Parts: sequence; C-alpha cells; structure tokens
Amino acid sequence: MSAVFDQPSLPQRIWPLFGGFDWPLIFLLLALSSIGLLAMYSSGYDHGTRFYDHGRNMLLAAGILFMVAQIPPQRLMLLALPMYALGVALLVAVALFGITKKGATRWLNVGVVIQPSELMKIAMPLMLAWWFQKREGQLSALEFVVAGVLLMIPVGLIMKQPDLGTALLVMAAGLSVIFFAGLPWKLVAPPVLLGVVGIALVVWFEPRLCADGVRWPVLHDYQQQRICTLLDPTRDPLGKGFHIIQGMIAIGSGGVWGKGFMAGTQTHLEFIPERTTDFIFAAFSEEFGLVGNLTLITCYVLLVWRALVIAARASTLFGRLMAGAVAMIFFTYAFVNMGMVSGILPVVGVPLPFISYGGTAMTTLGLALGVLMSVARAQHQTEQDPPESMQSTL
Repeated sequence: MSAVFDQPSLPQRIWPLFGGFDWPLIFLLLALSSIGLLAMYSSGYDHGTRFYDHGRNMLLAAGILFMVAQIPPQRLMLLALPMYALGVALLVAVALFGITKKGATRWLNVGVVIQPSELMKIAMPLMLAWWFQKREGQLSALEFVVAGVLLMIPVGLIMKQPDLGTALLVMAAGLSVIFFAGLPWKLVAPPVLLGVVGIALVVWFEPRLCADGVRWPVLHDYQQQRICTLLDPTRDPLGKGFHIIQGMIAIGSGGVWGKGFMAGTQTHLEFIPERTTDFIFAAFSEEFGLVGNLTLITCYVLLVWRALVIAARASTLFGRLMAGAVAMIFFTYAFVNMGMVSGILPVVGVPLPFISYGGTAMTTLGLALGVLMSVARAQHQTEQDPPESMQSTL
C-alpha cells in the first residue's frame, strides 16, 4: 500500500515539462548560441558589459522559449487576433505620439520605451495562420486578398516610420504563411518576374538613377542612398559606403582558416562599424575564415530544414503555417544580414540570429522558437497517444 502513496521524485515531476521537445532543434540552438557567445566575446570584450548582456539575453530567450512551448497550438490560436489588434493599435500610436530618434519614429513610451514593430514579427504570422485555419477547406481568391490586406496594414505603418529592415522581416513572415497556405503559382510568378526586371533596370541605369539631384518615387532619401551605395560603394568610400567596404575587406582578409580568435585586425582596430550588432558577421569571418562561415551557414540551413520538417509533420493547418513561417523568419534574418555585410544587399539593419547583440531581437527569436517547439510537442503527443477508437477497445 505504501507504494501507492509514494511521491514522485523531483526529476520525475520536471521531466514531463520537457517531454516532446525536439532535441535536434535544441542541439542546433545550443550550437548557434555557443558560436554567438564566442563571436560576442571577441568583438565586444571592450564594449562594456555586452558579452554578459548577450548571455543574459540568451537566457531570457531560452526562458521565453520554454514557457511558450508549454502552450498548446490551439491556445496560441486564441492569442492571434488580440496580438494583431494590439500590434496595429500600437503602430498607429507610434505614428501619432511616437519618439523620434535619428530621423525615425519607431518607439513609444508606455512607462517604458518599446518598439511595437517587433511584436508584429510574431503577431503577423499568427494572425494569418489563424485566418487560414478558420477557413480550411474553403479557401478562395477572396481569402488570399483579405490576407494580403491584413499583411499590408502593419507593413505600411512600419515603412512609414521608416524602418525598412523590420518591414522586410514582417512581410517575409506574412508572405510565407500566405504561400504555404496554398497561394497559386500563377499569382506568385508575376510579382517575382516584375521584381527581377526592376532590379535589372536599376542596375543597368544606375549611373543616371543615382546621379546627384535625382529622386526616386516611393522610397525615402536614405533608402535610395542605400541602394545606390550598394551598387557602387566607392561613390562615397569614407561616408555611406564605408560600412560595406570595410565589411568586404574583413570577410576577404579572413581567408580559409581566419586570422584566429581575438586576432582580427579590422575588428579590433575598429575599422568595422557596428561590429557587435549588424556587422558582427564581418568580425566573425575575419577571425574564423571560410571554415567558420561554412559552419555557421550549415547550422542555419539545418535549423531552417528542421523547422520545415516540423511543419511537414504538424497535424493542423495552423501548426504547419506557423512552423513554416518560423523557418522563413530565420532564413530571412540570416540571408539578409549576411547579404548586406558582404555587399550583395542594401544595409537595412537586420541582426544575425543568436550572434548579433540586441535584447529585443533575441526575445522575438525566443518567442518564435517557442511557437515552433509548441507545434513539435503537439505532434509528438499526437503520435504517442493512441487513437480514440483504440482507447475505447482498451
């Protein structure tokens, strides 16, 4: 009889909280976090407490991941509409009462200073996944049009701030949900083709388009300058082109094996601007070379692949769309950051996941990974539980 009243041990009580976790995903996150701490120690050791703050931000993101992973996807769906409505309301408040810094109005004082656009990186795919889940089996062109409107409202408000980098990330997350929901290729191909033609025309007519006094419609002046600087960084080598030129020099000087940990001259002689945030990939490349870059890129590729595997195995449309959106979020973060540092994309202020310094971005990544882990746990529990018909026979 005493065995009936035996209390489970502490490990036995805690283990169910970790049950169903996707351990390949955990391993990849630990690998990326280790690389991030290594890179931050070298590039930020003389930047006050940035290394320790980076570690603290990682622990905060891990805590958010763990807590969100405990919430079933069905309950996450209930948060979609309130989060989206709150995010749009805060973006409108930023436009009306926001704090302006360096010519951009992106922040709001609600007792503490916040950047509401960060919320939309998760709220946007949640909202669209909820929208398509509610209309599963009866999707028509109208549903995709409404989804496009839901996406363009926050993207337009964010671009007005202006914040091209965050707008790009929110749009990528939203478009991935719309695409994975079954958007026909005949609707995907025309804008892609139009974009390719537009890029080709800009490159071809670059001398005329980037001449002094020429102003492009739609884009802000600083956005036009970033594109022109991308096409020809030597146009202003000590000004707007300095970031790109120094980033390419650092990446190239790393060679195959790199200069060694803490031995990057471009980094430690402070030729690389923003070496702990947007341009930390250049500092990492200089010290760890092509081998280090391939290792880092492999980790990102495997992370995106694992997220897509979780999406493919998800038992609900909502789970598939959210897991697919998280995969696209990480792909966009990594691709855009590496592209802008190496000079193939404009500098838009997108951090490198787990490597760049920044508490807000790290919190957003932790939230996204928590949603992904929640989807993985739900699928694991579905596979472990016998069907209802089998339970009735038992």
